[in-house]
Amino acid sequence: MVAAAALLAAGCMVGPDFRVPAAPVAPKWAESGDPAVIVKRQEYRDWWQVFNDPVLTRLVQLAYRQNLSLRTAGVRVVESRAQLGVAIGELFPQQQAVSAQLSYNGLPISLPYNLSANRYWSDIFTAQAAWELDMWGKLRRAVESADDAFLASVADYDDVLVSLIGDVAANYVRIRTAQKQIAIAQDNVVRQRKALQIAQAKFEGGTATKRDVYQAQNVLGATEAAVPQLTSQMEQSKNTLSVLLGLPPGHIDQLLDGRQGDIPTAPQTAAVGVPADLLRRRPDVRRAELNAAAQCAQIGFAKADLLPVFSLTGTVGTLGSNVTHGLDSVFNGRSLFYSVGPAMQWNILNYGQITNNVRVQDAKFQELLIGYQNTVLKAQQEVEDGLAVFVNSRKAVVYLQDSVKAASGALRIAFIQYREGTADFTTVLTAEQNLYQAQNNLAIAEGSVPLGLIEAYRALGGGWQLREGQDFVPAQTRDEMEERTDWGRLLTPQLLQPKAPGLPSPKDQGPLVRPPEW
Repeated sequence: MVAAAALLAAGCMVGPDFRVPAAPVAPKWAESGDPAVIVKRQEYRDWWQVFNDPVLTRLVQLAYRQNLSLRTAGVRVVESRAQLGVAIGELFPQQQAVSAQLSYNGLPISLPYNLSANRYWSDIFTAQAAWELDMWGKLRRAVESADDAFLASVADYDDVLVSLIGDVAANYVRIRTAQKQIAIAQDNVVRQRKALQIAQAKFEGGTATKRDVYQAQNVLGATEAAVPQLTSQMEQSKNTLSVLLGLPPGHIDQLLDGRQGDIPTAPQTAAVGVPADLLRRRPDVRRAELNAAAQCAQIGFAKADLLPVFSLTGTVGTLGSNVTHGLDSVFNGRSLFYSVGPAMQWNILNYGQITNNVRVQDAKFQELLIGYQNTVLKAQQEVEDGLAVFVNSRKAVVYLQDSVKAASGALRIAFIQYREGTADFTTVLTAEQNLYQAQNNLAIAEGSVPLGLIEAYRALGGGWQLREGQDFVPAQTRDEMEERTDWGRLLTPQLLQPKAPGLPSPKDQGPLVRPPEW
């Protein structure tokens, strides 16, 4: 068996060997010339900690432990690891069976030859085996494909984790931003009610018309209406965050620590590497590469069907009957029979089916190569989008801070002039609206700064390292699965972790010929 395995490992393998396709990668980021963007290589393992927000850090840890989509991705890793075990087992005798049969036989009396008995009992024990030798590497290609598919499932898990962390952080910022917008609206409601009271008093005193009262009520009503609208947006973000944390909606107020409108403060600069770093860090780029590698091996798997199949077959058994030495002779060495020898099968008239299947597999491979290149492009786009929001939102915050100061001053002067009779009430209302709009725009811009940085860091592919040293499935899930099924050693971290330390890559594959996994 060992010699045969060594022979197979040294045999030829039909089909192409995978090579990572070239992908269009920019030499640097478009925003790298901005002072807020520093070209510095990092791993972004815990990028959310740049906000120095303990609530956000706690939410990320909770999502990692409880998110159901992440658990699903973890089970898919286990599933693909079991599929790899199936492919490994195909390298060994594919057909084997032990059978026994006891039968009562009746033969026609019209047979032209004399029988001592035409009614008799017989029993037979047999063991059969057939082993398709992997002369052309078909089965090894299957192992290679399953290896890549397993590593792709690990990359998919990492991608889900990266997206999860980004979604948690983004929704948390949206909640804090909405809280601040609500507080701004409520402050302006108080201010505008005072203006309405002034207009109402002047109207009752005969120094103003009813139009001033109506205009004040109109502005106040629009501002009051913003509160429930913003509250609806905030509650939706809270519900989304609850699901990300694996909790029913409406159960995260305590996790938010009772703080209101405290938007996470982004650092003044964002440290980024070069676009080429995405090829080794982004899980979705690794997944696209590994999916293409797995499909590349399928071309060789299909092409091997064009060649003859060589097999070793064997049968051994004993046969007894009550016509000769009795049924118990089945246990006697004299009733032993066997056959063993090589066999060959060649489907030469396949009517183009095999050839066209090879073409199908090659076309699928080409699709995945293009998909890999497109994934690399989209990854760069996402980083650029995030950096653009981060850089330009910081600039907008500076301008809007000046705008809020100016609007506050204008409103203060408008009130003085209105009381003195040198300006009409429309000037006051316009100043109120301008102030509210400027304050609201500032809050949105302040929220866009961390949102842009979150998008950039998520696009840079950091955060998946959170699972290093951890199981892909939590203990509760593992216990449920082991209670239903004998998983052997398959749920142990040793078999689920890629074989090379650090980032998974196609080089993490094990040998193509290895012992079966029971």
